[in-house]
Amino acid sequence: MYDYDLLVVGSANADLVIGVERRPAAGETVLGSDLAVHPGGKGANQAVAAARLGARTALLARIGDDAYGRLLLDSQRAAGVDTVGVLVGGAPTGIALITVDPSGDNSIVVSPGANGRLTPEDVRAAAGLFHASRVVSAQLEIPLETVVEVVRSLAPGSRFVLNPSPPRPLPAEVLAACDPLIVNEHEARVILGVVDGGATDDGGATVGDLPEDWARGLLAKGPKSVVVTLGRQGALVASAEGVERVAAVKVDAVDTTGAGDSFTAALAWKLGTGSSLPEAAAYAARVGAVAVTRRGAQESFPTAAEVEAR
Repeated sequence: MYDYDLLVVGSANADLVIGVERRPAAGETVLGSDLAVHPGGKGANQAVAAARLGARTALLARIGDDAYGRLLLDSQRAAGVDTVGVLVGGAPTGIALITVDPSGDNSIVVSPGANGRLTPEDVRAAAGLFHASRVVSAQLEIPLETVVEVVRSLAPGSRFVLNPSPPRPLPAEVLAACDPLIVNEHEARVILGVVDGGATDDGGATVGDLPEDWARGLLAKGPKSVVVTLGRQGALVASAEGVERVAAVKVDAVDTTGAGDSFTAALAWKLGTGSSLPEAAAYAARVGAVAVTRRGAQESFPTAAEVEAR
């Protein structure tokens, strides 16, 4: 019997958000709205999103001993996340600087801060959390060597979900553990590598330039399954059983900040309850669709009842 439906290992940031009429070009200054401060970070976001949906959730992360760190702890606890794995100290809390334009699209710059001090030793010290968790989710706003240690610490029978954001080449050991690897279009291209006329894998074989081609190319790198999110075009899921499209949920987006995190959290939780990958992705698309109709990251994440009501 698992104590947790989901253990999230990842980043915890304070999001400093400014609304802009348009995002600035290189060398350009634009005026924006008043500054808003929200709890964020891909790891903390996923933990809150899952807990809001009803998942028994724990977070393994590192924050600073400062006001932003206290903001993050308060938001986790208010959502019902177990913060026994949240470590304090070593550096200031991570910060994300976010601009959001009128269409809801955002640009983000992250200062990792304490997230960069979440070490493999911290993961090994949290062995009890891993053995108590049905699904483990991670991202790449923490050191890659820490993610490698997460893979090595997985309990027998548990499932590993990775959103490689910000994207970078991944070791074969990490790719082989992913079930699924969740990427957007940009992340897929980075992990595959891009050449004229398509993408190329490590052996130089050309992969096509359609999302289905990216999914198959990523599967060839070793993950057990792959999910490619396509924004307003929905998503697709790929495994040894084939590639399947998942329809988007049509909404009027006001802010996409954190939407990918809510999608990943919902999908990871549903997989742990026994849903198939297409079923989990369809539910996650509904969760993400609710989130983009609200401003902010964690405050935009819906409860299960709100998802069912749409």
